Formats: sequence, structure tokens, C-alpha cells
Amino acid sequence: MADEREAACKGQAGRVVPVIDRNRCEAKAGCVEVCPFKVFEIRSLAPSDKAALSFVGRMKAWAHGHRQAYVIRPDDCQACQRCVKACPEDAIRLVPHRLAGGTTHST
Repeated sequence: MADEREAACKGQAGRVVPVIDRNRCEAKAGCVEVCPFKVFEIRSLAPSDKAALSFVGRMKAWAHGHRQAYVIRPDDCQACQRCVKACPEDAIRLVPHRLAGGTTHST
């Protein structure tokens, strides 16, 4: 089944990376389940991420065991947008991958 999902993602790896809105993520793991390239994992919030949350974000984090999705393999993202569609909180967006020197890939 993973091979079928990989075949459906026709983007070029490394052009975009997923970014997670920490104030929205509720660790429901839809992104982990649908990503054929294992770009995401659910884990405990890092102290710096927890400190940067808004009041509502802190309450959501507490309610969900201080766990959220993290992008662990950004260079493997092929822009299929399955993670974006699977996230019920609209917490994921794809942004251009920054290259050395601050430039981005052109589309």
C-alpha cells in the first residue's frame, strides 16, 4: 500500500517542507498515517515549543498530553499535500524549502 501512495506523490523531494502550527496541532496523527515518506512523528513538545504557545495553544497542548506532530524528515516531503488534507485542525502548511544562502527553489 505504501508503494501505491508513493507513486501517487509526483512532486520533487526537497522543494517544499511542511510547517506545523503549534497553536493548532492536537496530535491526532492524521499526518503520520497518510504520509508515504514518513516525514512526521508524534512526540512530546519540546520546552522551547511549549514556551512559545499562546494561552489557547497551551490549553490544547495540556488537553492532548503535551504531544504534537513534528516534521522529522523535511527533505523527504514530495508536496502531495496529504498531510494538509488529513489534518482536522488545519495545522499544516507547505512552504518553499530554504536553500543555503537564503534562496528558495523556483517553481
